[in-house]
Amino acid sequence: MAHYGTLRDYHFVDNESAADDIRGSKVYGLNDEKLGKIDDVIFDHSTGQIRYVVVDTGGWLSSKKFVVPPDRLQPSAQHKDDFRVDLSQQQIEGFPPYNESDVESEERWGDYEKRYRSKWEEGPIMHRVGTDRNITPTTKQQIQSGSGRIVSGEEDTGTSVTPMRTEASMDVTPSGPGRRWNTFEERLRKRRNEIVSRCTVCGTAASPERTYDKSRDRKVS
Repeated sequence: MAHYGTLRDYHFVDNESAADDIRGSKVYGLNDEKLGKIDDVIFDHSTGQIRYVVVDTGGWLSSKKFVVPPDRLQPSAQHKDDFRVDLSQQQIEGFPPYNESDVESEERWGDYEKRYRSKWEEGPIMHRVGTDRNITPTTKQQIQSGSGRIVSGEEDTGTSVTPMRTEASMDVTPSGPGRRWNTFEERLRKRRNEIVSRCTVCGTAASPERTYDKSRDRKVS
């Protein structure tokens, strides 16, 4: 299993890189509900690939923070330089509580990922724990909330949750969160050796055969 870590207080020192730092960007949910701000990222120490973003809710969630796989993030149509995800606060409250210290242990993080992924993959429709109430957004709800994604002829069946991936490459535009995301991850990969040099598990660098393969990215529309 690959070893993951967070950036924590690491900051890119040059002004251009700092301007492209996605940390601090707001994240909105269904119906343009503000969910929080990107506080950190969880990345693969051997490649520099971002596996999750850590969102600080500012207090409305009991565990304070939650994580989102990057392929679930989309540029916000309503808010410049910010992001959105097809989740409500109620759905997020059903996720297992995120604890940053779990990332440091492969065993604990592996267990957390299994419990977390089960909330996405246990069925095509997500239900509130202990009830049979459907809280998965339908296609119509996604369009109304601003995702702007619909396939011609697609029926509004309420089965919008797809199998989880953790690779993503957002649409690249001259400006906006998609470009900032790609630039941020690219710089993270370039600075990877410097960042992980403090890691007692990984040492100073990954072996050459485990370097990041950009062709694995999947485009997020």
